[in-house]
Amino acid sequence: MTISTSQAAFMQASELVELGRTEMNDLQELLDREAIRDCLFRYCRGVDRGDEAALRGAYWPDATDNHGAYSGSATGFVDFAMRAIAATEPGIHQMHNILIDFQDAGALVETYFSAWQQLPGPSGFFRAHQKGRYVDWFEKRDGMWKIKNRKVVFDWTEVMPEPDGTREERFARAQPMGLHHPNDIVYQSSHKR
Repeated sequence: MTISTSQAAFMQASELVELGRTEMNDLQELLDREAIRDCLFRYCRGVDRGDEAALRGAYWPDATDNHGAYSGSATGFVDFAMRAIAATEPGIHQMHNILIDFQDAGALVETYFSAWQQLPGPSGFFRAHQKGRYVDWFEKRDGMWKIKNRKVVFDWTEVMPEPDGTREERFARAQPMGLHHPNDIVYQSSHKR
């Protein structure tokens, strides 16, 4: 069978179009992965700094959260967390391995975390160092990825008594120390220049 020059050119052009589609799909997947990671990092800022807008912004309005002591709507979790945050010192949440499995209706995301927090207890506050995984179902709506359902799996926890001295005494020369929203340095306009 003989192929004409125009048929050969058409075949090459269609192969280039298909290659372009593949590259565009790969690029979109990278953008989606980055958007999911950004959402997870905004969650950390929200819960650590007590930034309610950042924390709410990580979830869809109809999301759920099964979070150890709390299980219910994500809106209820944010309310629960904001009450606890208001009474405690800023915490630290760190994300480690983030595994993203894209599926037809969204993405299954398993994120390993470490958290250091001051928590209220029956006889006062205590320190907790926890490690575990956020097992999230993310959905993309109107071009944005957010958490639709979250289950927190605790793999390790250590409870410690409150350290002696005030926070200011403990931090001494380690300044500036982290604060809640809107007083933390990350929200200060002088730092943004």
